[in-house]
Amino acid sequence: MKIKPLTKEQLIISADRLTRFKDTETKYLRVFKDIINSNLIEPKLKKQDLDNIDYEELKNLAEKIINSSFDAKNDDCLINQRLYDYEKSLFNLNSKTEKLIKNKINYKAILNILPDDIPNNLKWFKTLGGTTPDNNSYGFPVKKILLCEGITEETLLPEFSKICGYDFDKNGIHIISAGGKNQVVKYFYNFAETLKIPVFILLDNDAEANLEEIKPKLREFDKIHLLKSGEFEDLLPESLIIKTLNYTTENISLVPVEDMHKNSSTVEFLEEFFKHRGLHEFKKADFAQSVKQNISGTEDISDEIKDIINELASLKEPAFTP
Repeated sequence: MKIKPLTKEQLIISADRLTRFKDTETKYLRVFKDIINSNLIEPKLKKQDLDNIDYEELKNLAEKIINSSFDAKNDDCLINQRLYDYEKSLFNLNSKTEKLIKNKINYKAILNILPDDIPNNLKWFKTLGGTTPDNNSYGFPVKKILLCEGITEETLLPEFSKICGYDFDKNGIHIISAGGKNQVVKYFYNFAETLKIPVFILLDNDAEANLEEIKPKLREFDKIHLLKSGEFEDLLPESLIIKTLNYTTENISLVPVEDMHKNSSTVEFLEEFFKHRGLHEFKKADFAQSVKQNISGTEDISDEIKDIINELASLKEPAFTP
């Protein structure tokens, strides 16, 4: 067997992908196959070979290639065991997938090459080499899923929640913006089959039919919140919206309060405002970031948003033993 050692960049990317919140089998297969494709010189295996290979053999090949990138052997498998325990706490794993994560990859050596500027999953990964892993800082280990429709919720709910005293990162809340109500249903159907942890589902008011689709799959520890009216932007207090618009336009075009009541929804008002003020096209993602910069306290959080945060916080967390 002829192997080309992984570069530092390859090792960091591989560790990043293996520690993200994603289906265990999917991410391990992708990483291991990528490593073998890129760094196994002889024998050269084709994609079809890798697709048909036994998981145990696939793991052994990837493990050997990774470990060949370091001089020192891996005599300490504490991190490996903690990663295995973590994946088991999240997902219902089959015996084939367990073969992939029961490995002896030299994670300890990878920790030594991680730079300071890394995503939160790798910051948490670094703590796994210590006596007590850090379970309260980086959003990992993931303990609950917040599944919502759009980018506005994904951007603003963590900020609103932190102000209310419930920090998403410290409580292991992983938020997913599905990209629409139909996608929320697809995500949840998959989660209901594969996940062991609670899922909190947030739907716009027009998603009643989707709510009914979800109900049969709902587990006793999951929860749905259907907005009382409109969409998430409609929950933002008028004062916060006006403050944000005045900030965005640098007070060149102050917003008359009465204008907000002429439209059927906040988004419709914002689209009209941006259009008639000669501004760039209204984009929810950009506006949500501007709103985030202008949140100053609990007075900028509506009662229903506070209710959503309280409902999320009340979901029972699963036990996690590293």
